[in-house]
Amino acid sequence: MLRNVASKILKRSPLCALVAALALTPLAAQPALAAKKESFRVAWSIYVGWMPWAYAAEKGIVDKWAEKYGIEIEVVQINDYIESINQYTAGAYDGCVMTNMDALSIPAGGGLDSTALILGDFSNGNDGVVVKGGLDLAGLEGKNVNLVELSVSHYLLARALDSAGIAERDLTVVNTSDADMVAAFKTAEVEAVVTWNPLLSEIAAEPGAEVLYTSADIPGEIIDMMVVNTETLADNPDFGKALVGAWYETMSIMMKDDAEGKAARTYMGEQSGTDLAGYDAQLATTRMFYDPAEAVAFAKSEQLAETMDVVRNFLFDHGILGEGAPSPDYVGMTFPGGGSLGDAANTKLRFDVDYMGMAAEGAL
Repeated sequence: MLRNVASKILKRSPLCALVAALALTPLAAQPALAAKKESFRVAWSIYVGWMPWAYAAEKGIVDKWAEKYGIEIEVVQINDYIESINQYTAGAYDGCVMTNMDALSIPAGGGLDSTALILGDFSNGNDGVVVKGGLDLAGLEGKNVNLVELSVSHYLLARALDSAGIAERDLTVVNTSDADMVAAFKTAEVEAVVTWNPLLSEIAAEPGAEVLYTSADIPGEIIDMMVVNTETLADNPDFGKALVGAWYETMSIMMKDDAEGKAARTYMGEQSGTDLAGYDAQLATTRMFYDPAEAVAFAKSEQLAETMDVVRNFLFDHGILGEGAPSPDYVGMTFPGGGSLGDAANTKLRFDVDYMGMAAEGAL
């Protein structure tokens, strides 16, 4: 279980990413060399929604799809989630898994034009606000709230406060290491925390603990994606086709409740430090888009642009939208159907459905 907790910690804790991403900005801001390529590298880190990449790589599914298009794809596990995004931003990888918030703040905010190729899932209860002593959201006013600052926990708190009509300035955020979160909640001084699974489940099981608000209250806002270099994708469409083909073949296997599906999820669970029951429990609070048509519909919905508007304002308000960003419009984003947000002259994050659409139509 420690391995799974550690990977979660890295996934949800981008504090160090700001400095690293800004340091990489001069490099990332340079235009990528447009070229036809035959070999590619993508990075992934351990998290429930990204374990399919481990299975697809180990079982030869990625190799099969790469061979179909006459290319090679190396799938590389990196234990440090933030470091994987930094390396992608610096050009060491052609693609990398990351959340929508981190995609906007690190590569896009750092100047690298990136495309959200696969929208794989969103958190649907994996993150939550937990209190004790009978507190409700309104009761957080004037209190300390322990969380990993500038992580998705911080974002979730902001959304919870919005729902209760409370401003963040009306309480005190106490930056707390996720490694210390469970112990902190057990102390008399700590009355409220915001964290993620499996820590969330452990804390919620404490006597007197109550979960007030979770990511299930903001479905579709914490999204897990495969992000690729936009210029690389444009010059090498077969790279996108192979990745998407491998992903949805894996989805078709793991979603089944037969022996093959259970074996796939068992493998994913074991590789993330748990077992089949533990992995299925994590999937229960994760909204996987097993069907590419569902992912396409989600990407085309008005909700995605609305979510990214909330995300960009959160990042700007907390000073992590990009070095010297003068407004939330600093980074431009585009969405399926021609919608956009931000500065069109500085478009650095693109949500694309062309390749997922091919999968939905059986055209890969």
